[in-house]
Amino acid sequence: MKTLFFLLAAAALLPAQRRFTSYVDPFIGTAAHGHVFPGAAVPFGMVQLSPDNGTEGWDWTSGYHWSDSTIKGFSHTHLSGTGVGDLCDILFMPAVLKRPGDRYAARFSHTDEKAEPGYYRVTFPATGITAELTATDRAGFHRYTFAKGKEASVVIDLGHRLNWDSPTESHINIEGKQLVTGYRFSRGWAPKQRIYFAARFDRPFRSVHLGNDSVMTSSGTTRTEKGVKAVLRFRTERNAPVLVKVGISAVSVEGAVKNLDAEIPGWSFDAVRASASDRWERALERVAVADTTAPVLRTFYTALYRTMLAPVTYSDVDGRYRGGDDSVHHADGFTNHTIFSLWDTYRAAHPLYTIVQPERVNDLVRSMLAFAREHGRLPVWTLHANETMCMIGYHAVPVIADAYLKGFRDYDAQEAFAAMQTSAMADHLGLRSYRQYGYIPTDHEVESVSKTLEYAYDDWCIARMAEETGNPGQAVPFYRRSQFYRNVFDTASRFMRGRTSAGAWREPFDPLAVDHRLNDYTEGNAWQYSWYVPHDVAGLIALHGGEEAFIRRLDSLFDQRTSLTGDNISPDISGLIGQYAHGNEPSHHIAYLYMYAGAPWKSQERLAAIMRTMYRDTPDGLSGNEDCGQMSAWYVFSALGFYPVNPADQRYVIGTPAVSGASLSLPGGKRFTMRAEGLSPSHRFIAAVTLNGTPLSRTYLHHSEIMNGGELVFRMTDRPAAWGSGPGDAPPSMSRQR
Repeated sequence: MKTLFFLLAAAALLPAQRRFTSYVDPFIGTAAHGHVFPGAAVPFGMVQLSPDNGTEGWDWTSGYHWSDSTIKGFSHTHLSGTGVGDLCDILFMPAVLKRPGDRYAARFSHTDEKAEPGYYRVTFPATGITAELTATDRAGFHRYTFAKGKEASVVIDLGHRLNWDSPTESHINIEGKQLVTGYRFSRGWAPKQRIYFAARFDRPFRSVHLGNDSVMTSSGTTRTEKGVKAVLRFRTERNAPVLVKVGISAVSVEGAVKNLDAEIPGWSFDAVRASASDRWERALERVAVADTTAPVLRTFYTALYRTMLAPVTYSDVDGRYRGGDDSVHHADGFTNHTIFSLWDTYRAAHPLYTIVQPERVNDLVRSMLAFAREHGRLPVWTLHANETMCMIGYHAVPVIADAYLKGFRDYDAQEAFAAMQTSAMADHLGLRSYRQYGYIPTDHEVESVSKTLEYAYDDWCIARMAEETGNPGQAVPFYRRSQFYRNVFDTASRFMRGRTSAGAWREPFDPLAVDHRLNDYTEGNAWQYSWYVPHDVAGLIALHGGEEAFIRRLDSLFDQRTSLTGDNISPDISGLIGQYAHGNEPSHHIAYLYMYAGAPWKSQERLAAIMRTMYRDTPDGLSGNEDCGQMSAWYVFSALGFYPVNPADQRYVIGTPAVSGASLSLPGGKRFTMRAEGLSPSHRFIAAVTLNGTPLSRTYLHHSEIMNGGELVFRMTDRPAAWGSGPGDAPPSMSRQR
């Protein structure tokens, strides 16, 4: 009761707290290198309807960047914060055109934009057109208001985005006076993508022109070519809106029509917008934060919002979806999903779903297992039925292991374990050498050190899964493989280093170097990747010579000079504090490692600085690519005061909170609350912790302690304290189990 009163009292102090959605700003992360989009979507929705600038370049991978001042149109699929671009399919744009072939892109200003969960609006000054967007799971809803009336045009362009994603075939079919259907097949990051659409207008077309960027014609009702375009003309009254509903499907035009008619049967744009907003409100209210600082609330709730933009729904309302074999399948008893950025999201986003989206976890696992049946292996980085093979490791493994160990088991566990083994026993990407040598030689494979380390972690997860599924004998070889990280640790330099097949360390060696011709690391250097042993931090501490030596080494990481050397330096190495790079995922667990070495106050100081400097409620408020929710999931966990350093061991390492209180709504009507007494920028250190009224000295929580409900209270102080530094307080590791 004390915590409930605290939360209500704190919430009452918030001047604008009406809905949690009011604290979400979709423009956060659209500048710098955040690579996010500001458009309309529902949680995990297939449709993500957002503006595209029509500009090519790395910072436009989501289709939109804050620095731009032109909008080419509004497309229905997007990627949230990835380092490679694709999608931006099925583009619509309202315009006033003298001729059908005229340029239709329009200038805009941010002062004429608005974005909130499930809704986007922009007005184009030159024409006075206002475009509004909202969405359901599988359909987008557009409302275009033509201020000048008379001639109004809507362009459908299936040929744009020629750099990231090139159409191989597209088709438009005019079906009567108010329905347009078609498809767009393309090649890009997804080498073979198929998307079908059906668009219903609220009024008949006055005229239709079909063609491409060179020629438009008024003859015919169907056209097929690489990049087909349609211009539909309407006669409207002044300030009268033109409404269009667009369903999409990866299966067929018929699937797109079914999706559209099932999800938006009527013509009330405002009702669909309200429904989308309500869905976001229900998702966000599961974490009720009490804090009087509006910037912190905006940062927190925008981060929580971004964790739910991927993976996306991929099966139609009738359950059909396009599988990893490019055939049509039926999802029996689950919703199929795609866009699994697993190298990123296994670290924190998927563990977060086990708390705030538990009803979705089994579907995500079943989607991965379905892909394994269709494609032959568990997904690495799947994008609309395509395996991009982007990044390293086989990180569907920790996601499935985490789910299974936490009790999510609505799938065939033996099939899951077999699929894990299949991924681990493949012969590609250095795995054969990894098994033969106990590491990947630099003369056999690029990024050899990073691959060795990430394979070792995944193998630990397989070993745990073997034990839990009744296969203890099969755990033994994977536990042995999980120790292969030791084979790339150089005790002289204390770096994880590349070794040749003859066993020699690669020379010359510069721990700051990032050279993509010879690099032994993935999007990083030796400083950033020498800490990646999340399953056995105690073993890593021992390799450094003990806790004091390990702490000094960690300090030197954060205190290093920030200049980098080498050719073609990766832009992913961003958000630097010394050589700690918060803008990229391999660094995300590092600040928590002091907790394992008996120096919790050092973690607390580092974490407070990261949360304060790397996350802001501004368009440039992300220090690196959002990466489908991982950057934001790190903040959500860390602001609450704990984080899954080892994403599959059912434990969360305590750090330091950034919010003064929070209440998590859990299944069965349970609640887990946290309170940070005395929290302020200067009071960032933990003096004491209680769990359900009992003093807690250990520096971690069990997943069950959260899900059973209870109360976690931090007592904060302005100076380093001894809390959590005693014998037995550190989190467990493989080499030091408790």
